[in-house]
Amino acid sequence: MSTATMTEEPKSQRQTGASTELEFATFYIGDMLMGIDLQHAQEINRHLEITPVPQAPQSVRGVVNLRGEVVTVLDLRTILQMSPTVISDKSRNVIVKVSGGERIGLLVDCIADVVKAQNRDIEPPPANVQGIDSCFISGIYKMKSDLLAILNVEHVLTA
Repeated sequence: MSTATMTEEPKSQRQTGASTELEFATFYIGDMLMGIDLQHAQEINRHLEITPVPQAPQSVRGVVNLRGEVVTVLDLRTILQMSPTVISDKSRNVIVKVSGGERIGLLVDCIADVVKAQNRDIEPPPANVQGIDSCFISGIYKMKSDLLAILNVEHVLTA
C-alpha cells in the first residue's frame, strides 16, 4: 500500500479551475482601499511607539522593537507622495517579510479586512490611481462597493 503526500498551496493562492484564488490583507491610506497579497503580510501590529532615526529618508518613520527585533517602519503615505501619516488609534503597522528574512513595517491609516479575488478578475492599473503613480500598484480589483488597489510591495520597498 502506498501513501501519497499531499502538499498544500499557500493559503493566499488556491487553484480553482482555470483561475487562482488570491487573498489580500486590506487597509486604508486616506480614503483609498489598498491591499497586499497575504503571502507578504506577516502580521498587523498596533505597536506605534516608533523611535525616530536621525538623518533617515523622509519615508522612514523610524524603528520599533518587535519582540526583541528592530523593525524599520516606513510611512506608506510618504512613499506614495501623500502627506505624512498622522498617527491615531486606528493606525497600524503592517509587517511584511522581504527577501533575506528582514521584516519591514508599513504604517497605514487603518486596517480593513481580508479580501478574496480570482486572479482573472485583477485588472492592470491605470496610469495613476487617485494621484498615485501606477508603479506602486500592481493591479485593481473591482468589488461591489469599492475598488481595491493592490500594492506592489517590492516596488514600495525599493522606492
